[in-house]
Amino acid sequence: MKRTALLIVIALSFVNLKSQNWTTFYEESDFKKTPTYQKTINFCNRLSEYSLMASIINLGKSSQGLEIPMMIIDRDGLKTPEEIRAKGRVIVLIQACIHSGEPDGKDAMLVLLRDILINRKHKELLGKSSILFIPIVNVDGHERFGPYNRINQNGPEEMGWRTNANNLNLNRDYLKADAPEMQHWLRMYSKWLPEFFIDIHTTDGADFQYALTYDTEVYGTLDSGLTRWLSEIYNPRITAKMRENGFPIYPYVQFRNWHDPRSGLRTGAAPPMISQGYAALQNRPALLIETHMLKDYKTRVDASIQMVIQTLLVVNHQAETLKTLIEMADKSTASPVFRKQKYPLKWVTSQTDSTMVDFEGYDYKVIKSDLTGGEWFIYDNSKPVTMKLPFFSKTTPSSEIILPEAYIVPAEWTEVINRIKLHGIKTEKLIQPAEIKVRSYKFRDYKFRETPNEGRHMVTTGIDEKEEIMNFPTGSAIIYTNQRTAKVIAGILEPLAPGSFVEWGFFNAVFEQKEYSETYVMETMAREMLAKNPELKAAFEEQKSLNPDFGKSQWNILNWFYSQTPYWDSNFLKYPVGKIMDAATINQLRKISAP
Repeated sequence: MKRTALLIVIALSFVNLKSQNWTTFYEESDFKKTPTYQKTINFCNRLSEYSLMASIINLGKSSQGLEIPMMIIDRDGLKTPEEIRAKGRVIVLIQACIHSGEPDGKDAMLVLLRDILINRKHKELLGKSSILFIPIVNVDGHERFGPYNRINQNGPEEMGWRTNANNLNLNRDYLKADAPEMQHWLRMYSKWLPEFFIDIHTTDGADFQYALTYDTEVYGTLDSGLTRWLSEIYNPRITAKMRENGFPIYPYVQFRNWHDPRSGLRTGAAPPMISQGYAALQNRPALLIETHMLKDYKTRVDASIQMVIQTLLVVNHQAETLKTLIEMADKSTASPVFRKQKYPLKWVTSQTDSTMVDFEGYDYKVIKSDLTGGEWFIYDNSKPVTMKLPFFSKTTPSSEIILPEAYIVPAEWTEVINRIKLHGIKTEKLIQPAEIKVRSYKFRDYKFRETPNEGRHMVTTGIDEKEEIMNFPTGSAIIYTNQRTAKVIAGILEPLAPGSFVEWGFFNAVFEQKEYSETYVMETMAREMLAKNPELKAAFEEQKSLNPDFGKSQWNILNWFYSQTPYWDSNFLKYPVGKIMDAATINQLRKISAP
Protein backbone atom coordinates (compact mmCIF):
# COMPACT_ATOMS: atom_id res chain seq x y z
CA MET A 1 0.00 0.00 0.00
CA LYS A 2 2.85 2.39 0.91
CA ARG A 3 4.59 1.62 -2.41
CA THR A 4 1.39 2.42 -4.35
CA ALA A 5 0.98 5.72 -2.48
CA LEU A 6 4.58 6.64 -3.21
CA LEU A 7 4.14 5.94 -6.91
CA ILE A 8 1.00 8.09 -6.95
CA VAL A 9 2.88 10.99 -5.30
CA ILE A 10 5.73 10.68 -7.82
CA ALA A 11 3.26 10.55 -10.72
CA LEU A 12 1.36 13.59 -9.46
CA SER A 13 4.64 15.45 -8.96
CA PHE A 14 5.64 14.67 -12.53
CA VAL A 15 2.26 15.87 -13.84
CA ASN A 16 2.64 19.06 -11.79
CA LEU A 17 6.16 19.50 -13.15
CA LYS A 18 5.07 19.09 -16.75
CA SER A 19 2.12 21.44 -16.29
CA GLN A 20 4.40 24.32 -15.33
CA ASN A 21 5.45 26.86 -17.89
CA TRP A 22 8.99 26.00 -18.95
CA THR A 23 9.14 28.43 -21.85
CA THR A 24 12.27 30.54 -21.53
CA PHE A 25 12.12 34.33 -21.46
CA TYR A 26 13.95 34.34 -24.79
CA GLU A 27 11.27 32.14 -26.39
CA GLU A 28 8.40 34.14 -24.87
CA SER A 29 9.82 37.31 -26.43
CA ASP A 30 9.56 35.82 -29.92
CA PHE A 31 13.34 35.24 -29.79
CA LYS A 32 14.15 38.93 -29.50
CA LYS A 33 15.08 39.41 -25.82
CA THR A 34 17.44 37.95 -23.27
CA PRO A 35 16.62 37.73 -19.55
CA THR A 36 18.16 39.84 -16.81
CA TYR A 37 20.55 38.36 -14.29
CA GLN A 38 17.78 37.63 -11.77
CA LYS A 39 15.45 36.06 -14.32
CA THR A 40 18.30 33.90 -15.60
CA ILE A 41 19.23 32.70 -12.12
CA ASN A 42 15.59 32.09 -11.23
CA PHE A 43 15.20 29.81 -14.27
CA CYS A 44 18.40 27.93 -13.42
CA ASN A 45 17.20 27.50 -9.84
CA ARG A 46 13.87 26.14 -11.05
CA LEU A 47 15.63 23.59 -13.24
CA SER A 48 17.83 22.45 -10.36
CA GLU A 49 14.87 22.27 -7.95
CA TYR A 50 12.73 20.13 -10.23
CA SER A 51 15.30 17.81 -11.78
CA LEU A 52 17.27 15.27 -9.81
CA MET A 53 19.95 15.47 -12.49
CA ALA A 54 20.72 19.15 -11.79
CA SER A 55 22.21 21.08 -8.92
CA ILE A 56 23.57 24.60 -8.56
CA ILE A 57 26.49 26.08 -6.65
CA ASN A 58 27.97 29.57 -6.38
CA LEU A 59 31.55 30.17 -7.42
CA GLY A 60 31.85 33.40 -5.43
CA LYS A 61 30.85 37.04 -5.65
CA SER A 62 31.71 39.79 -8.10
CA SER A 63 33.14 43.19 -7.21
CA GLN A 64 29.59 44.48 -6.80
CA GLY A 65 28.52 41.55 -4.65
CA LEU A 66 26.54 39.49 -7.17
CA GLU A 67 26.85 35.71 -6.94
CA ILE A 68 28.24 33.75 -9.89
CA PRO A 69 26.20 30.52 -10.12
CA MET A 70 27.24 27.32 -11.87
CA MET A 71 24.91 24.44 -12.69
CA ILE A 72 26.06 20.81 -12.46
CA ILE A 73 24.17 18.38 -14.69
CA ASP A 74 24.81 14.66 -14.28
CA ARG A 75 22.47 11.81 -15.19
CA ASP A 76 22.75 10.39 -11.66
CA GLY A 77 22.64 13.76 -9.93
CA LEU A 78 26.32 13.55 -8.88
CA LYS A 79 27.76 16.80 -7.60
CA THR A 80 31.53 16.46 -7.31
CA PRO A 81 34.32 15.81 -9.83
CA GLU A 82 35.45 12.79 -7.82
CA GLU A 83 32.01 11.15 -7.93
CA ILE A 84 31.58 11.87 -11.62
CA ARG A 85 34.99 10.57 -12.63
CA ALA A 86 34.50 7.47 -10.49
CA LYS A 87 31.69 6.65 -12.92
CA GLY A 88 34.10 7.00 -15.84
CA ARG A 89 32.53 10.15 -17.25
CA VAL A 90 34.22 13.22 -18.66
CA ILE A 91 33.32 16.74 -17.57
CA VAL A 92 32.37 19.43 -20.08
CA LEU A 93 32.42 23.07 -18.95
CA ILE A 94 30.15 25.40 -20.93
CA GLN A 95 30.10 29.11 -20.19
CA ALA A 96 28.32 32.17 -21.50
CA CYS A 97 28.42 35.92 -20.99
CA ILE A 98 32.06 36.39 -20.13
CA HIS A 99 31.31 39.26 -22.50
CA SER A 100 27.83 40.04 -21.27
CA GLY A 101 26.84 41.95 -24.37
CA GLU A 102 27.06 38.59 -26.15
CA PRO A 103 24.32 36.51 -24.45
CA ASP A 104 23.73 33.96 -27.23
CA GLY A 105 25.22 31.07 -25.25
CA LYS A 106 23.14 31.86 -22.18
CA ASP A 107 19.83 31.61 -24.03
CA ALA A 108 21.01 28.64 -26.08
CA MET A 109 21.90 26.66 -22.96
CA LEU A 110 18.70 27.56 -21.08
CA VAL A 111 16.72 26.11 -24.00
CA LEU A 112 18.92 23.04 -24.31
CA LEU A 113 19.01 22.29 -20.58
CA ARG A 114 15.24 22.71 -20.38
CA ASP A 115 14.90 20.15 -23.17
CA ILE A 116 17.29 17.75 -21.42
CA LEU A 117 16.01 18.09 -17.86
CA ILE A 118 12.30 18.75 -18.34
CA ASN A 119 11.36 17.45 -21.78
CA ARG A 120 13.67 14.41 -21.46
CA LYS A 121 15.30 15.01 -24.83
CA HIS A 122 18.93 14.40 -25.82
CA LYS A 123 19.57 11.77 -23.15
CA GLU A 124 22.57 10.63 -25.16
CA LEU A 125 24.35 13.90 -24.33
CA LEU A 126 24.74 12.73 -20.73
CA GLY A 127 25.75 9.17 -21.54
CA LYS A 128 29.49 9.48 -20.88
CA SER A 129 29.70 13.14 -19.90
CA SER A 130 28.49 15.55 -17.26
CA ILE A 131 27.96 19.26 -17.85
CA LEU A 132 29.04 22.32 -15.89
CA PHE A 133 27.20 25.45 -17.03
CA ILE A 134 28.01 29.02 -16.02
CA PRO A 135 25.16 31.12 -17.47
CA ILE A 136 26.80 34.49 -16.69
CA VAL A 137 30.51 34.78 -15.93
CA ASN A 138 30.55 38.58 -16.01
CA VAL A 139 27.59 39.22 -13.70
CA ASP A 140 28.31 42.90 -13.04
CA GLY A 141 28.71 43.67 -16.72
CA HIS A 142 25.49 41.78 -17.40
CA GLU A 143 23.56 44.20 -15.20
CA ARG A 144 24.84 47.21 -17.10
CA PHE A 145 21.84 46.33 -19.20
CA GLY A 146 20.61 48.40 -22.12
CA PRO A 147 19.84 48.65 -25.85
CA TYR A 148 23.03 50.52 -26.83
CA ASN A 149 25.80 48.24 -25.62
CA ARG A 150 26.71 46.54 -28.91
CA ILE A 151 26.65 48.92 -31.87
CA ASN A 152 27.58 46.24 -34.44
CA GLN A 153 25.16 43.57 -33.17
CA ASN A 154 21.72 42.58 -34.50
CA GLY A 155 19.84 41.86 -31.26
CA PRO A 156 18.75 41.05 -28.67
CA GLU A 157 16.83 44.21 -27.86
CA GLU A 158 18.86 44.78 -24.67
CA MET A 159 22.04 43.18 -23.41
CA GLY A 160 24.85 43.58 -20.90
CA TRP A 161 28.26 45.25 -21.23
CA ARG A 162 31.55 43.78 -22.42
CA THR A 163 33.63 44.40 -19.30
CA ASN A 164 33.13 43.94 -15.57
CA ALA A 165 32.45 46.72 -13.07
CA ASN A 166 36.20 47.51 -12.93
CA ASN A 167 36.24 47.89 -16.73
CA LEU A 168 38.32 44.72 -17.10
CA ASN A 169 37.80 42.34 -20.00
CA LEU A 170 37.56 38.95 -18.30
CA ASN A 171 38.52 37.20 -21.54
CA ARG A 172 41.95 38.79 -21.23
CA ASP A 173 42.37 37.81 -17.59
CA TYR A 174 42.82 34.04 -17.47
CA LEU A 175 46.55 34.09 -16.73
CA LYS A 176 47.00 37.34 -14.75
CA ALA A 177 43.69 36.94 -12.82
CA ASP A 178 43.22 40.56 -11.72
CA ALA A 179 39.42 40.34 -11.49
CA PRO A 180 37.70 38.63 -8.54
CA GLU A 181 35.41 36.90 -11.04
CA MET A 182 38.41 35.29 -12.72
CA GLN A 183 39.97 34.31 -9.40
CA HIS A 184 36.74 32.47 -8.52
CA TRP A 185 36.74 30.89 -11.99
CA LEU A 186 40.31 29.64 -11.64
CA ARG A 187 39.61 28.02 -8.30
CA MET A 188 36.67 26.22 -9.90
CA TYR A 189 38.72 25.20 -12.93
CA SER A 190 41.57 23.84 -10.82
CA LYS A 191 39.11 21.77 -8.80
CA TRP A 192 37.08 20.36 -11.72
CA LEU A 193 39.67 20.31 -14.56
CA PRO A 194 37.06 19.74 -17.28
CA GLU A 195 38.12 17.50 -20.14
CA PHE A 196 36.46 19.85 -22.62
CA PHE A 197 35.62 23.55 -22.38
CA ILE A 198 33.13 25.54 -24.50
CA ASP A 199 33.20 29.35 -24.37
CA ILE A 200 30.36 31.06 -26.29
CA HIS A 201 30.76 34.55 -27.79
CA THR A 202 29.46 36.81 -30.57
CA THR A 203 32.02 38.19 -32.97
CA ASP A 204 32.58 41.53 -34.69
CA GLY A 205 34.29 41.97 -38.04
CA ALA A 206 33.40 41.60 -41.71
CA ASP A 207 30.10 40.28 -43.09
CA PHE A 208 29.95 36.72 -44.41
CA GLN A 209 27.50 33.84 -44.74
CA TYR A 210 28.46 31.75 -41.71
CA ALA A 211 26.19 32.17 -38.69
CA LEU A 212 28.97 30.73 -36.54
CA THR A 213 32.73 30.51 -36.65
CA TYR A 214 34.82 28.57 -34.15
CA ASP A 215 38.35 28.19 -32.86
CA THR A 216 40.21 25.26 -31.37
CA GLU A 217 43.87 25.45 -30.38
CA VAL A 218 45.59 23.48 -33.14
CA TYR A 219 48.40 25.93 -33.85
CA GLY A 220 51.14 24.81 -31.46
CA THR A 221 50.43 25.45 -27.78
CA LEU A 222 48.30 22.36 -27.07
CA ASP A 223 49.79 18.90 -26.49
CA SER A 224 50.50 17.17 -29.82
CA GLY A 225 48.20 14.20 -29.16
CA LEU A 226 45.27 16.43 -28.26
CA THR A 227 46.07 18.68 -31.22
CA ARG A 228 45.82 15.70 -33.58
CA TRP A 229 42.52 14.68 -31.96
CA LEU A 230 41.09 18.13 -32.60
CA SER A 231 42.51 18.37 -36.12
CA GLU A 232 41.67 14.87 -37.30
CA ILE A 233 38.55 13.92 -35.34
CA TYR A 234 36.71 16.78 -33.67
CA ASN A 235 37.08 19.57 -36.27
CA PRO A 236 36.13 17.47 -39.34
CA ARG A 237 33.20 15.85 -37.56
CA ILE A 238 31.78 19.06 -36.16
CA THR A 239 32.13 20.82 -39.51
CA ALA A 240 30.28 18.01 -41.34
CA LYS A 241 27.54 17.71 -38.73
CA MET A 242 26.88 21.44 -38.54
CA ARG A 243 26.54 21.70 -42.31
CA GLU A 244 24.29 18.64 -42.29
CA ASN A 245 22.06 20.40 -39.74
CA GLY A 246 21.82 23.63 -41.71
CA PHE A 247 24.63 25.66 -40.15
CA PRO A 248 27.80 25.75 -42.23
CA ILE A 249 30.69 26.82 -40.02
CA TYR A 250 34.25 27.99 -40.55
CA PRO A 251 37.36 28.38 -38.36
CA TYR A 252 37.54 31.73 -36.63
CA VAL A 253 39.84 33.93 -38.70
CA GLN A 254 41.03 37.46 -39.07
CA PHE A 255 41.49 39.09 -42.42
CA ARG A 256 44.98 40.17 -43.43
CA ASN A 257 43.52 43.63 -44.03
CA TRP A 258 40.77 44.53 -41.58
CA HIS A 259 37.22 44.10 -43.01
CA ASP A 260 38.63 42.88 -46.35
CA PRO A 261 38.11 39.11 -46.91
CA ARG A 262 39.80 39.17 -50.33
CA SER A 263 43.06 40.23 -48.69
CA GLY A 264 43.28 36.68 -47.32
CA LEU A 265 42.62 34.88 -44.05
CA ARG A 266 44.99 34.40 -41.13
CA THR A 267 44.94 32.67 -37.77
CA GLY A 268 47.44 31.44 -35.22
CA ALA A 269 48.14 30.26 -31.70
CA ALA A 270 45.82 31.74 -29.08
CA PRO A 271 47.54 33.53 -26.17
CA PRO A 272 46.82 32.25 -22.65
CA MET A 273 45.01 35.44 -21.65
CA ILE A 274 41.96 34.10 -23.55
CA SER A 275 39.96 30.93 -22.95
CA GLN A 276 41.14 28.41 -25.54
CA GLY A 277 44.76 29.53 -25.19
CA TYR A 278 44.64 29.14 -21.43
CA ALA A 279 43.03 25.69 -21.57
CA ALA A 280 45.79 24.58 -23.95
CA LEU A 281 48.46 25.34 -21.33
CA GLN A 282 46.43 23.21 -18.91
CA ASN A 283 46.51 20.28 -21.42
CA ARG A 284 42.78 20.54 -22.07
CA PRO A 285 41.03 21.12 -25.42
CA ALA A 286 38.65 24.06 -25.65
CA LEU A 287 36.15 25.35 -28.18
CA LEU A 288 35.60 29.04 -28.83
CA ILE A 289 32.19 29.70 -30.42
CA GLU A 290 31.76 33.03 -32.20
CA THR A 291 28.28 33.60 -33.60
CA HIS A 292 28.07 36.30 -36.25
CA MET A 293 26.79 39.60 -34.91
CA LEU A 294 24.84 40.59 -38.05
CA LYS A 295 22.70 37.45 -38.10
CA ASP A 296 19.38 37.77 -36.26
CA TYR A 297 19.34 36.67 -32.65
CA LYS A 298 17.30 33.50 -33.18
CA THR A 299 19.67 32.29 -35.90
CA ARG A 300 22.65 32.86 -33.62
CA VAL A 301 21.06 31.09 -30.66
CA ASP A 302 19.93 28.17 -32.83
CA ALA A 303 23.45 27.84 -34.23
CA SER A 304 24.87 27.82 -30.69
CA ILE A 305 22.41 25.13 -29.58
CA GLN A 306 23.33 22.95 -32.51
CA MET A 307 27.07 23.49 -32.01
CA VAL A 308 26.83 22.46 -28.35
CA ILE A 309 24.70 19.39 -29.17
CA GLN A 310 27.06 18.19 -31.88
CA THR A 311 30.11 18.85 -29.69
CA LEU A 312 28.62 16.87 -26.80
CA LEU A 313 27.85 14.01 -29.18
CA VAL A 314 31.49 13.90 -30.32
CA VAL A 315 32.79 14.17 -26.74
CA ASN A 316 30.51 11.34 -25.57
CA HIS A 317 31.57 9.14 -28.47
CA GLN A 318 35.24 9.96 -27.86
CA ALA A 319 35.14 10.04 -24.04
CA GLU A 320 37.60 7.19 -23.47
CA THR A 321 40.02 8.47 -26.10
CA LEU A 322 39.82 11.98 -24.68
CA LYS A 323 40.53 10.78 -21.14
CA THR A 324 43.51 8.75 -22.33
CA LEU A 325 44.99 11.61 -24.35
CA ILE A 326 44.65 14.05 -21.45
CA GLU A 327 46.24 11.59 -19.03
CA MET A 328 49.13 11.08 -21.45
CA ALA A 329 49.53 14.84 -21.92
CA ASP A 330 49.64 15.45 -18.16
CA LYS A 331 52.20 12.69 -17.62
CA SER A 332 54.32 13.91 -20.52
CA THR A 333 54.35 17.51 -19.26
CA ALA A 334 55.46 16.42 -15.79
CA SER A 335 58.15 14.04 -17.05
CA PRO A 336 61.94 14.64 -17.03
CA VAL A 337 61.98 14.23 -20.81
CA PHE A 338 59.79 17.31 -21.19
CA ARG A 339 62.39 19.40 -19.34
CA LYS A 340 65.24 18.15 -21.50
CA GLN A 341 63.78 19.26 -24.83
CA LYS A 342 63.18 22.73 -26.19
CA TYR A 343 59.83 24.16 -25.14
CA PRO A 344 58.27 26.78 -27.48
CA LEU A 345 57.20 29.88 -25.58
CA LYS A 346 55.85 31.70 -28.64
CA TRP A 347 54.46 30.74 -32.01
CA VAL A 348 54.30 32.94 -35.08
CA THR A 349 52.11 32.55 -38.17
CA SER A 350 53.96 32.45 -41.49
CA GLN A 351 53.17 35.39 -43.76
CA THR A 352 54.32 33.53 -46.88
CA ASP A 353 53.10 29.93 -46.51
CA SER A 354 49.38 29.61 -47.24
CA THR A 355 46.81 27.25 -48.70
CA MET A 356 43.88 28.18 -50.95
CA VAL A 357 40.47 27.67 -49.37
CA ASP A 358 36.82 28.30 -50.15
CA PHE A 359 35.24 31.02 -48.02
CA GLU A 360 31.51 31.71 -48.15
CA GLY A 361 31.17 35.47 -48.05
CA TYR A 362 29.14 38.23 -49.63
CA ASP A 363 29.97 40.46 -52.53
CA TYR A 364 31.16 43.88 -51.45
CA LYS A 365 32.67 47.05 -52.75
CA VAL A 366 35.15 49.44 -51.25
CA ILE A 367 34.78 53.15 -51.83
CA LYS A 368 36.62 56.15 -50.49
CA SER A 369 34.54 57.84 -47.82
CA ASP A 370 33.70 61.47 -48.57
CA LEU A 371 33.29 61.97 -44.82
CA THR A 372 36.51 60.48 -43.44
CA GLY A 373 38.70 59.81 -46.47
CA GLY A 374 39.06 56.20 -45.33
CA GLU A 375 38.00 52.94 -46.98
CA TRP A 376 34.27 52.26 -46.67
CA PHE A 377 33.28 48.59 -47.03
CA ILE A 378 29.75 48.10 -48.33
CA TYR A 379 28.52 44.48 -48.22
CA ASP A 380 25.64 43.20 -50.34
CA ASN A 381 24.18 40.19 -48.53
CA SER A 382 21.78 39.62 -51.39
CA LYS A 383 24.81 38.40 -53.35
CA PRO A 384 26.43 35.40 -51.62
CA VAL A 385 29.73 34.39 -53.19
CA THR A 386 32.26 31.64 -52.58
CA MET A 387 35.72 33.17 -52.61
CA LYS A 388 39.00 31.39 -53.25
CA LEU A 389 41.31 32.89 -50.66
CA PRO A 390 44.80 32.28 -49.27
CA PHE A 391 44.63 30.99 -45.70
CA PHE A 392 47.71 31.67 -43.57
CA SER A 393 47.63 29.16 -40.70
CA LYS A 394 51.10 27.58 -40.60
CA THR A 395 52.84 28.38 -37.31
CA THR A 396 56.41 27.89 -36.14
CA PRO A 397 58.10 28.53 -32.77
CA SER A 398 59.63 31.99 -32.50
CA SER A 399 61.07 31.64 -28.99
CA GLU A 400 62.19 28.43 -27.24
CA ILE A 401 63.69 27.57 -23.86
CA ILE A 402 64.82 24.60 -21.80
CA LEU A 403 62.57 24.49 -18.76
CA PRO A 404 64.32 24.51 -15.39
CA GLU A 405 63.81 21.91 -12.70
CA ALA A 406 62.22 24.65 -10.63
CA TYR A 407 61.62 28.38 -10.40
CA ILE A 408 62.08 30.26 -7.14
CA VAL A 409 60.17 33.47 -6.37
CA PRO A 410 61.42 35.62 -3.48
CA ALA A 411 59.02 35.85 -0.53
CA GLU A 412 58.45 39.59 -0.96
CA TRP A 413 56.63 39.05 -4.27
CA THR A 414 53.55 37.92 -2.37
CA GLU A 415 50.95 38.80 -4.99
CA VAL A 416 52.82 36.89 -7.69
CA ILE A 417 52.99 33.81 -5.44
CA ASN A 418 49.29 34.05 -4.58
CA ARG A 419 48.28 34.36 -8.24
CA ILE A 420 50.41 31.35 -9.16
CA LYS A 421 48.51 29.20 -6.65
CA LEU A 422 45.17 30.12 -8.24
CA HIS A 423 46.13 28.07 -11.30
CA GLY A 424 46.32 24.77 -9.43
CA ILE A 425 50.11 25.01 -9.31
CA LYS A 426 51.79 23.32 -6.35
CA THR A 427 54.38 25.36 -4.48
CA GLU A 428 56.73 24.84 -1.56
CA LYS A 429 58.38 27.39 0.74
CA LEU A 430 61.90 27.87 1.99
CA ILE A 431 61.96 27.31 5.75
CA GLN A 432 65.25 29.16 6.12
CA PRO A 433 67.24 31.72 4.10
CA ALA A 434 69.43 30.20 1.42
CA GLU A 435 72.11 31.02 -1.14
CA ILE A 436 71.09 29.18 -4.28
CA LYS A 437 72.75 28.72 -7.65
CA VAL A 438 70.32 29.88 -10.35
CA ARG A 439 70.09 31.04 -13.91
CA SER A 440 68.92 34.66 -13.79
CA TYR A 441 67.70 37.24 -16.28
CA LYS A 442 68.69 40.88 -16.72
CA PHE A 443 66.32 43.10 -18.68
CA ARG A 444 67.44 45.31 -21.55
CA ASP A 445 65.95 47.21 -24.50
CA TYR A 446 62.64 47.45 -22.68
CA LYS A 447 59.69 49.51 -23.79
CA PHE A 448 56.53 50.39 -21.91
CA ARG A 449 53.19 50.62 -23.67
CA GLU A 450 52.13 54.27 -23.90
CA THR A 451 48.54 53.67 -22.80
CA PRO A 452 47.17 51.27 -20.15
CA ASN A 453 45.84 47.88 -21.20
CA GLU A 454 43.38 46.08 -18.92
CA GLY A 455 44.35 48.47 -16.15
CA ARG A 456 48.05 47.62 -16.40
CA HIS A 457 51.14 49.33 -17.76
CA MET A 458 52.56 46.60 -19.99
CA VAL A 459 56.20 46.21 -20.96
CA THR A 460 58.12 44.33 -23.63
CA THR A 461 61.76 43.58 -22.94
CA GLY A 462 64.86 41.81 -24.08
CA ILE A 463 66.80 39.61 -21.69
CA ASP A 464 70.34 38.51 -20.97
CA GLU A 465 70.87 35.31 -19.00
CA LYS A 466 73.67 34.25 -16.66
CA GLU A 467 74.42 31.81 -13.86
CA GLU A 468 74.95 33.21 -10.37
CA ILE A 469 74.40 32.70 -6.65
CA MET A 470 71.33 34.55 -5.34
CA ASN A 471 70.10 35.01 -1.79
CA PHE A 472 66.49 34.02 -1.12
CA PRO A 473 64.71 34.76 2.18
CA THR A 474 62.58 32.42 4.27
CA GLY A 475 59.15 32.00 2.71
CA SER A 476 60.36 32.20 -0.90
CA ALA A 477 58.21 30.03 -3.16
CA ILE A 478 59.73 27.05 -4.96
CA ILE A 479 57.75 25.95 -8.00
CA TYR A 480 58.88 22.58 -9.29
CA THR A 481 58.20 21.91 -12.96
CA ASN A 482 57.70 18.16 -12.55
CA GLN A 483 53.93 18.76 -12.45
CA ARG A 484 51.25 18.74 -15.10
CA THR A 485 50.99 22.55 -14.90
CA ALA A 486 54.57 23.10 -16.14
CA LYS A 487 53.34 24.98 -19.23
CA VAL A 488 51.25 27.33 -17.10
CA ILE A 489 54.25 27.91 -14.83
CA ALA A 490 56.44 28.83 -17.81
CA GLY A 491 53.67 31.02 -19.25
CA ILE A 492 53.57 33.01 -16.03
CA LEU A 493 57.26 33.22 -15.11
CA GLU A 494 59.19 33.27 -18.39
CA PRO A 495 59.49 36.98 -19.28
CA LEU A 496 59.29 36.39 -23.05
CA ALA A 497 56.15 34.23 -22.88
CA PRO A 498 53.04 35.95 -24.29
CA GLY A 499 51.06 37.38 -21.40
CA SER A 500 53.77 36.63 -18.82
CA PHE A 501 53.62 38.37 -15.47
CA VAL A 502 56.60 40.47 -16.58
CA GLU A 503 54.73 41.60 -19.69
CA TRP A 504 51.60 42.39 -17.65
CA GLY A 505 53.56 44.61 -15.28
CA PHE A 506 53.74 42.55 -12.09
CA PHE A 507 57.46 43.35 -11.90
CA ASN A 508 57.42 46.96 -13.12
CA ALA A 509 59.21 48.22 -10.01
CA VAL A 510 62.32 46.38 -11.18
CA PHE A 511 62.52 48.79 -14.14
CA GLU A 512 62.81 51.84 -11.87
CA GLN A 513 66.19 53.33 -10.99
CA LYS A 514 65.93 54.37 -7.33
CA GLU A 515 69.35 55.92 -6.57
CA TYR A 516 71.01 58.69 -8.58
CA SER A 517 74.28 60.58 -8.52
CA GLU A 518 74.57 64.35 -8.47
CA THR A 519 76.14 65.72 -11.64
CA TYR A 520 78.73 67.78 -9.75
CA VAL A 521 79.88 64.62 -7.96
CA MET A 522 80.06 62.50 -11.12
CA GLU A 523 81.80 65.18 -13.22
CA THR A 524 84.81 64.78 -10.96
CA MET A 525 84.51 61.04 -10.50
CA ALA A 526 84.08 60.33 -14.23
CA ARG A 527 87.36 62.06 -15.05
CA GLU A 528 89.15 60.06 -12.37
CA MET A 529 87.67 56.83 -13.74
CA LEU A 530 88.78 57.63 -17.30
CA ALA A 531 92.31 58.45 -16.15
CA LYS A 532 92.63 55.16 -14.29
CA ASN A 533 90.96 52.85 -16.82
CA PRO A 534 91.74 53.06 -20.57
CA GLU A 535 89.26 50.24 -21.28
CA LEU A 536 86.49 52.33 -19.76
CA LYS A 537 87.34 55.17 -22.13
CA ALA A 538 87.01 52.78 -25.10
CA ALA A 539 83.64 51.58 -23.81
CA PHE A 540 82.52 55.20 -23.39
CA GLU A 541 83.47 56.06 -26.96
CA GLU A 542 81.62 52.96 -28.19
CA GLN A 543 78.49 54.08 -26.33
CA LYS A 544 78.63 57.46 -28.02
CA SER A 545 79.08 55.95 -31.47
CA LEU A 546 76.25 53.45 -31.01
CA ASN A 547 73.80 56.05 -29.72
CA PRO A 548 74.34 59.63 -30.93
CA ASP A 549 71.66 60.98 -28.57
CA PHE A 550 73.55 59.51 -25.63
CA GLY A 551 76.47 61.89 -26.18
CA LYS A 552 74.19 64.93 -26.23
CA SER A 553 72.87 64.48 -22.70
CA GLN A 554 74.94 65.32 -19.61
CA TRP A 555 72.60 63.26 -17.43
CA ASN A 556 72.83 60.16 -19.67
CA ILE A 557 76.61 60.37 -19.82
CA LEU A 558 77.11 60.78 -16.10
CA ASN A 559 74.49 58.16 -15.26
CA TRP A 560 76.41 55.76 -17.49
CA PHE A 561 79.60 56.44 -15.55
CA TYR A 562 77.63 55.98 -12.32
CA SER A 563 76.56 52.54 -13.58
CA GLN A 564 80.23 51.56 -13.85
CA THR A 565 80.87 52.23 -10.15
CA PRO A 566 80.42 49.93 -7.13
CA TYR A 567 77.64 52.28 -5.99
CA TRP A 568 75.34 51.16 -8.79
CA ASP A 569 72.21 49.20 -7.78
CA SER A 570 72.91 45.59 -8.77
CA ASN A 571 69.17 44.80 -8.61
CA PHE A 572 68.19 47.43 -11.19
CA LEU A 573 66.69 45.63 -14.22
CA LYS A 574 67.29 42.27 -12.56
CA TYR A 575 64.47 39.75 -12.70
CA PRO A 576 64.02 38.56 -9.10
CA VAL A 577 62.85 35.08 -10.10
CA GLY A 578 65.57 32.42 -10.31
CA LYS A 579 65.70 29.28 -12.46
CA ILE A 580 67.18 26.14 -10.93
CA MET A 581 68.61 23.90 -13.62
CA ASP A 582 70.58 21.13 -11.86
CA ALA A 583 69.59 18.16 -9.70
CA ALA A 584 72.18 18.90 -7.02
CA THR A 585 70.59 22.25 -6.21
CA ILE A 586 67.15 20.63 -6.20
CA ASN A 587 68.38 18.11 -3.63
CA GLN A 588 69.70 20.99 -1.53
CA LEU A 589 66.33 22.75 -1.73
CA ARG A 590 64.32 19.72 -0.67
CA LYS A 591 66.19 19.71 2.66
CA ILE A 592 65.25 23.32 3.44
CA SER A 593 61.71 23.57 2.03
CA ALA A 594 58.24 22.40 2.94
CA PRO A 595 54.73 22.46 1.35
